Amino acid sequence: MGDRCSWCGEDPLYVAYHDTEWGVPEYDGRALWEKLILDGFQAGLSWITILRKRDNFRTAFAGFRPEVIADWGEDEVAWLLADEGIIRHRGKIEATIGNARAYLDMGGAAAFSERMWSYVDGAPLVNRFASQAEIPASTPLSTQLSKDLKAAGFKFCGPTIVYAWMQACGLVNDHVLGCPARRV
Repeated sequence: MGDRCSWCGEDPLYVAYHDTEWGVPEYDGRALWEKLILDGFQAGLSWITILRKRDNFRTAFAGFRPEVIADWGEDEVAWLLADEGIIRHRGKIEATIGNARAYLDMGGAAAFSERMWSYVDGAPLVNRFASQAEIPASTPLSTQLSKDLKAAGFKFCGPTIVYAWMQACGLVNDHVLGCPARRV
């Protein structure tokens, strides 16, 4: 066994996330959408901040059920802006509501999953990076996927956010060589 990816440090919550969740292929469309929303909330922050608040986000955003969130308006935005358990950023909250609508316009869970996985032909892209320093912040593929999501009405889904999401959801395997969580 080699060394774990360095980005998770020693925090037990972060290590558990790295070891059991990050990079594991996620095919459930609703779960993919939730992770994309959370990666959007991460913009400008560290992932551990979002991870520590993830349960609060799930409560505040009705279990990340797009069919519920899509009907929200200013009353819900105001309520969420007052919720100290989440990141209170109007633009990100409003984007989540709009992203729920865009997700539903795409056809929901199965269609979203199929469309996202089509970018990698249905199987994770496996990279062979020896160190964290080699891993890019974005790629031409994440740039294209970002453009396509934006064209479909999504917000807070730039190329860097999309690449982080692709890594988290296992569309891309960027566990460094030797990492015990690499699995390939």
